[in-house]
Amino acid sequence: MSEGAAKKEEKPRKFQAIRGTRDLLPPETALWNRVERTAHVVFDTFGFGEIRVPIFESTDLFARSIGAETDVVSKEMYTFIDRVDDQPELAAKLISSTREAMKHAPPQPKKGQIFLSRPPEELRDQIPLLSLRPEATASVCRAYIEHNMQQLPQPVKLYYMGPMFRRERPQKGRYRQFYQIGAEVLGGGDAPAIDAEVIEMVMTFFDRLELQGVQLDINSIGDRNCRPKYVELLRAELLKVVDKLGPDSQRRIETNPLRVLDSKLESEQGIIAKLPRIADHLCEECAAHYAALKHELAMRGVIYRENWRLVRGLDYYMRTTFEITAKGLGSQNAVCGGGRYDGLVELLGGPPTKGIGFAIGEDRLILSLQESGKGAVATGRDVYIAWMGERAHATAIRAAKDLRKAGFSVELPPVEQKFGKALGQADKLGAKYALILGDNEVSEGLWTLKTLADGSQQKLTEPQLLDFLRKL
Repeated sequence: MSEGAAKKEEKPRKFQAIRGTRDLLPPETALWNRVERTAHVVFDTFGFGEIRVPIFESTDLFARSIGAETDVVSKEMYTFIDRVDDQPELAAKLISSTREAMKHAPPQPKKGQIFLSRPPEELRDQIPLLSLRPEATASVCRAYIEHNMQQLPQPVKLYYMGPMFRRERPQKGRYRQFYQIGAEVLGGGDAPAIDAEVIEMVMTFFDRLELQGVQLDINSIGDRNCRPKYVELLRAELLKVVDKLGPDSQRRIETNPLRVLDSKLESEQGIIAKLPRIADHLCEECAAHYAALKHELAMRGVIYRENWRLVRGLDYYMRTTFEITAKGLGSQNAVCGGGRYDGLVELLGGPPTKGIGFAIGEDRLILSLQESGKGAVATGRDVYIAWMGERAHATAIRAAKDLRKAGFSVELPPVEQKFGKALGQADKLGAKYALILGDNEVSEGLWTLKTLADGSQQKLTEPQLLDFLRKL
């Protein structure tokens, strides 16, 4: 066999979804649609409007909001250089520096070694870096500033849903392209009733979905007046037991002592239980705000549990913080996290603005619904039209159009089939009814409707058929 013939017989490459991503297929997408429709309906009743922000933003936006030294920004974001075709000199410099860098790259990178598309240090201020969004709060705040939404009646209440991207290690319910449903309240005051209503809204959403085993944890992490004092007290207490802590917690004593409270290491739980609690060190204003929040939740009938270890590490987070867990997710069982971030808009270049919000991990929410048996969605057709003959074909097309106009899901086969085969196909598609149209039905004006669950059938005129189906 010649070399040319061998090349012709080579099989084309089989493409697959990238590790950490997956295709969402029917019938599972019906559940996703139900969850998202429910979010639209519930959030609308609380006066929230939908915002759709870009999938990629300036890398600096996330570096400033999340923190340049965090794992999300430094290790997990998908970051790339924007094209510089319209700047020939800059493009030439970039190409030259890239070639120089590649001379020093190892010929065989070690397993797990990644080369990100980042410009060299000397060109970094000139070349725009973009990142796929790892979360949406920063984008919503950027939009609030850019579109002068502070001029609108305050507070501005917004919600979003869509894909986010982080290069994490894939595990159950966690993906590199994952989906979030979230909401933000920006502007106005910081009345505890605002925080309580945000929490009430997300709990109403979960209740509407019949999510099982829902547990709401709340805490207050103080503000810029009282939290720094608590952090120093916490650091001092941790230094007394530093030799009993693991390496991660030892490192966090200096970088962010609050994160030690997040530790899941069994050997550290007894130590953490004896540490000072932030609720005992809140200033008068923060203590009053926390007490009022609990009162507001009680008035709304929202059941909660206080969790003094529930903290946020970034400086602009303050006062209210909350987390919601659910069944079926193992030890990593959080489906929603939220809190107040009164300093974020100002950090991004906007005016001083109060803010609170939450983000729901939709992938994990879907998984919890499925694991608890609440993920079932009716996906079959309402009506399968079995037709034979040219006259029946025209009637079948008209019937399909009228039924679809009335809101029914209809399957109309493109070619005629014997009725036995048609009924078999209807059953495979999960149809509830088969509408049988042949010459006799067309001539008499009486259509045969067969109930596939029990095999019963009846003769109906077209108006009678529509009335019968509407009543179901």
